[in-house]
Amino acid sequence: TTVHPIYRQVVHTIVKNQDITLIDVPFDIETGTIVIDSLKNMPEAAALVIPQPNFFGNLEEVDELTDWAKSKGMLTIGLVNPLTLAVLSPPGEWGANGADIVCGEGQPLGIPLSSGGPYFGFMTCKKKLVRQMPGRIVGRTVDLANKPSYTLTLQAREQHIRRSKATSNICTNQGLMVTAATIHMALLGAKGLENTALACNANTNKLVEKLVTIKGVKQIFTGTYFHEVVLQLEQPIANILSSLMSHNILGGYDLTKFYPELGNCLLVCATEMRTQQDIDNYVDKLRII
Repeated sequence: TTVHPIYRQVVHTIVKNQDITLIDVPFDIETGTIVIDSLKNMPEAAALVIPQPNFFGNLEEVDELTDWAKSKGMLTIGLVNPLTLAVLSPPGEWGANGADIVCGEGQPLGIPLSSGGPYFGFMTCKKKLVRQMPGRIVGRTVDLANKPSYTLTLQAREQHIRRSKATSNICTNQGLMVTAATIHMALLGAKGLENTALACNANTNKLVEKLVTIKGVKQIFTGTYFHEVVLQLEQPIANILSSLMSHNILGGYDLTKFYPELGNCLLVCATEMRTQQDIDNYVDKLRII
């Protein structure tokens, strides 16, 4: 249940008529992360999805979870924020053997927010699974002049050859967004991406430190976070968000719909785009609501 609830809804829609069952793994109410002990009574499964960070913004114990899944003969699927990979261990290094499949949302790599899109997703896997990957795969080769070039490869998987048995019938082309992200990463470089990730974490630390000084606001999870944090308030979250919006502040995400057991909880985030003035303005407005 620490995977984004809308992601879970989408996957359920895709597999519900394929005799595939999704099992929600409970999270620890103290840390906001999966606890290994909660997996011991789970039925056998084909794969374990490990979000990093998870929907609450907390960092999962990915090494322990990956090794546990492998010991049970399960595939491990890493669901990651790519920006965190500049400062955290990449999924290929999780546990003793790494994750088998990795996917995620590419928007943090320089794609402007735009009411839900267009963005792009990314997916990678170990070589032994590559022929089961959906979508088109571009491979590196050389042209007649022996210069590096790129071409579609492993096309036998695709719909123009495999027809109804293709693995790439559910796909879209977001090439423009991918190009923009490539330019963004090339301009920033490894150090620039690391600095961006650190700035996200630092801004969120500043925001949370100030918000919890407000009466009735508290951080509910003790787990380590990246740049999203769950706060509990005394008032209904919908009312608070509406009041903040009247000040042109997008105050966060109301968790009441998907996690009613958490009470009046709000997911807040501060990226590298936020200034000290933005943070102070948010805190000042929330204080008077």
